[in-house]
Amino acid sequence: MRIGLFGGTVNDGTLDDVVVEAKQAEVDGFASYWAPQIFGHDALTALAIVGCEVPRIELGTSVVPTYPRHPMMLAQQCHTVNAASHGRLTLGIGLSHKIVIENMMGMSFDKPVRHMKEYLSVLMPLARGESVAFDGEVFKVMAGVSIKGSSPFGVVVAALGPQMLRITAALADGTLTWCTGPNTLKTLTVPTITAAAEEFGRPAPRVIAALPVCVTKDIDAAKVRAAKVFAVYGSLPSYRAMLDHENAEGPADIAIIGDADEVRERIMSLKSIGVTDFAVVDFSGTPDEAAATREAVKSLL
Repeated sequence: MRIGLFGGTVNDGTLDDVVVEAKQAEVDGFASYWAPQIFGHDALTALAIVGCEVPRIELGTSVVPTYPRHPMMLAQQCHTVNAASHGRLTLGIGLSHKIVIENMMGMSFDKPVRHMKEYLSVLMPLARGESVAFDGEVFKVMAGVSIKGSSPFGVVVAALGPQMLRITAALADGTLTWCTGPNTLKTLTVPTITAAAEEFGRPAPRVIAALPVCVTKDIDAAKVRAAKVFAVYGSLPSYRAMLDHENAEGPADIAIIGDADEVRERIMSLKSIGVTDFAVVDFSGTPDEAAATREAVKSLL
């Protein structure tokens, strides 16, 4: 199981901070560096800069919302980032949430499953460097892109429910989850996407799991902090469904919290249920906790 780091500076720091964070992740031996796309810097633009400055680590987005970006335009942007990083980009995409797409952006969140199926039908040939000829209900695209210095890039989808997991298995390279606990990964995510990939004659998919992590002596305080920091995810319908499947009251219940040995054990237990990649989301409350968390995770690399 490859272990990567979920970056925090894309939203909270400067572009220089992003480069420094990614450089340290590479020096520490992490396999990948994941940049969120929320309301800070544009993740792909930031990764293009990182790709020129940090030479080896895999670079990924977690995740770019699909509704605001036409798949052809996104493919062009990704090929540009891939050229800048010499082929190290993995694009993570997702639907985002109705409250974001409709209430904040004023766009339609109509028929999300159909949207993702058609989106991938356009995006995936372009990601492979092929032309696309697609005539769907939402997208009608006949085009190709040509970015010198690029190469095919991988695409993973923030697929949570069974329908989205099947579409992902049929068309994309894997899934990237958040706020999805180990029991849900074991009983829903991994078996659904794996079985569908086999059914469709596709390669075994990547299953990238991201969870909050903190090595601490004060477990109760860390749980209170996790409940506060990640509170919004307990109310968004797609994540709420995953937490309900886990019988978890909120995100704090699926956070990986404990001493170094417990944290290492809980992370590595994900490998046995079929998780191929783990992305560490460090939510330490003190410098000592941050150092202890980093050291514990580094020992697994």
